[in-house]
This record gives sequence, C-alpha cells and structure tokens, in this order.
Amino acid sequence: MKNKIKKTIKIGKRLIGKGYPPFVIADVGINHEGSVKKAKRMIKDAYLAGAECVKFQCHIVKDEMVPIAKKIIPGHAKKSIWDIMEKCALSEKEERELKNYTEKLGMIYLNTPFSRAAAGRLHKMGVLAYKIGSGECNNYPLIKYIASFKKPVILSTGMNDINSIKKAVKILKDNKVPYALLQCTSMYPTPYDKVRLGALADLKNNFPGDIIGLSDHSVGNYTCLGAVALGASILEKHFTSSKKWPGPDIAISIDPKELKELVAGSGAIYQAL
Repeated sequence: MKNKIKKTIKIGKRLIGKGYPPFVIADVGINHEGSVKKAKRMIKDAYLAGAECVKFQCHIVKDEMVPIAKKIIPGHAKKSIWDIMEKCALSEKEERELKNYTEKLGMIYLNTPFSRAAAGRLHKMGVLAYKIGSGECNNYPLIKYIASFKKPVILSTGMNDINSIKKAVKILKDNKVPYALLQCTSMYPTPYDKVRLGALADLKNNFPGDIIGLSDHSVGNYTCLGAVALGASILEKHFTSSKKWPGPDIAISIDPKELKELVAGSGAIYQAL
C-alpha cells in the first residue's frame, strides 16, 4: 500500500496541515462597524493573545447585493443586511491601512470577498490568500475568478452538501490552487448539537488528503478544541476586543482571554496527539 502524500498549504511562511500546529484565525469580520480605530484595537489584542492571523470582510455593497437586500433583516440583527454592510464597509485605503498594520506586527492578514469587485480589490492589495465564506461556496463564477489569482484558498462549506462542495473543489484543482475546507454551520449562534463535528470525517472521506478545519459560530472554545482532536488543521472564530461593544456578530465572538486560551489549548491538543 502506497503512503499518502502529506498535503499542506502555505500562506506566507506558514505551513498548514498535518504535522503543523493548528492555524487559528481571529475573525474580526465586521465587528469594527466601519471604525479603523476599533479594527486596529482588535488586531493588536489578537496579536497580544498570540494569534498568527486576523481576518476581515471586504464589502463593496453595490456589487454584492440587489436592492431587495434593503428589506431583508438577518435573524441575529435588527437592521437590514444592506444597512449593516454599508455601515461596516471599509474603503480600499482603510483596508490597506489595516493590512499594513497587521503585517507590521508579523501577523497574516486575510480577507473574505463577497463579490468580484471585492476579490479584485484584494488582488490589487496583494493578499497572501483568500478566505471564501459559506455563502459563496456555490458561487462558482466568483470562485473561478478568485482561483485565477493562483493564491491559496480557505473555503467554508456551511449550507452546502458534498456535491456542491465537489464543484467548488474541482474549480480550485483545475486552476492548481492550494486549498483547505472548513466545516461550518451557518447559525448564529450555533447550538452545540448543530455544530456537527462529525462532518469533519465526511470531508476527510470525500476529499482524502485535503486539509480540513472548523469555522465555528458556537459560544466559547469547546467545539474548536474538539475539532483539533478530530484532525482540524484550521480553526476560525469571530473575535472582538470587548463583548460590550455593539455589533451583529459580537454575541458569537470570543474575547482576548478566550483567544489566548484557544491558541494555547489547540496547541496543547496538537502536541498531545
């Protein structure tokens, strides 16, 4: 029986996969609510907590949504999705400022584009890799466009089945793009019995040798720590400097103390394995 080739992806100088500590992504997302000052505070706090990576979301609202979005209110929010994203959208200049600030601290800057215009902006900014959210897992034209940049991709798979994930993976493979797949349940917050850590095994079985991880919206760190024991090489959690701040994703975010515990705990479980 032939030995399986150990598969890794590389983001900057960081190798991710079997044989390397879990890669923890502190997902600032839109918790800054459009404030560069708050965004920098979260970057610094993530750095002090020991995180290697912070992630944001790139929203160019008019390219991302149709007008009906002005009337759609997410279940965990009080404003329309259009109004939320319009408030949280950063300019290219602001995003470059945050990228530079992150990299000066020696951290990896990631960003999730939600449209072609956003993906193109990030390409111009010279991002090291792309994070694609669950909502775009079956947006195959966007994935094909992102794949054309030949940068590593971390793909969340919430709301998708194996067949739809396979189509996205084929695009990445056809373009020779290194990638990782994250189990995700798109509920905010996710009840523990809906996290579905067993889906990590489904991903392993259907995509043998591929790097897997967990993008988690449950409360606290428990499920992420469990995922490490099941082979997760990437852990993504929403992050905020203070749970007292306003914002639609604050309720599912961990704070600096919890982030520090996640980095230490996931590293300890990796060593124990």
